[in-house]
Amino acid sequence: MIDRRAAFHALHRAGRPLLLPNAWDHASAAALAAGGHPAIGTTSLGVAATAGLPDGAAATAGETLALAGRLARLPVLLSVDVEAGFSDDPAEVAEYVAELAGLGVVGINLEDGRADGTLADTEITAAKVTAVKAAVPELFVNARTDTWWLGVDDPLPQTLARARAYRVAGADGIFVPGTVDLATLRVLTERIDAPVNALYQPGGPGLAELGAAGVARVSTGSLLFRAALGAALAAADAVRLGGPAAPAGLPSYAEVQALVPTGGD
Repeated sequence: MIDRRAAFHALHRAGRPLLLPNAWDHASAAALAAGGHPAIGTTSLGVAATAGLPDGAAATAGETLALAGRLARLPVLLSVDVEAGFSDDPAEVAEYVAELAGLGVVGINLEDGRADGTLADTEITAAKVTAVKAAVPELFVNARTDTWWLGVDDPLPQTLARARAYRVAGADGIFVPGTVDLATLRVLTERIDAPVNALYQPGGPGLAELGAAGVARVSTGSLLFRAALGAALAAADAVRLGGPAAPAGLPSYAEVQALVPTGGD
């Protein structure tokens, strides 16, 4: 297991970013693994929406754990989005993450954004990071700060201050979703002494441009889940209107069946 965690750490290289696609169920994760991605993450929105629950409201601890148990069997390195840890008690967060690690998870995302649209106190998130690293030292903790995501005033200094605090607490990487401005990302990657994770945005910079800005990891977040949902709606509309409903690259029934191990998942 330590070798798998070390392998995941090694995939984070400034200038040559890891593309981390985010899955929401077994089929999406298995398809991404079969597509050659060495590591995948989960998307909290996709996991929550699939379960009929709200995202970011600490409502999906059970669903996330159950999904991790299924995905950890795949031949891929798995990082799990745990929102804000599903608790404000650092000990409870560490216990939960240790359970994920016991299943084979090699990394987590831990965020400081709250359901009410505000940021948690830096000290609270830092304490969670410290507790998690004490429980599972080799686990890659990607500390996410939602300064840009939540639109706070003057986000750069707040981001840098939070990144420093999370690094002191033991975070292995810093995730700053909400900005793909290359000049801003260059400042972040130059001033944060850890791999910086950016969130891919359609119409924004590509992988090579983000890498040139020093980014070490690029996540797709909920994009793939939303794209799949949009494709399903488009196919349904096409059937209703009499148009073609089978886009190029549509997996066959047999190909989807092949994603599930013999005997079921």
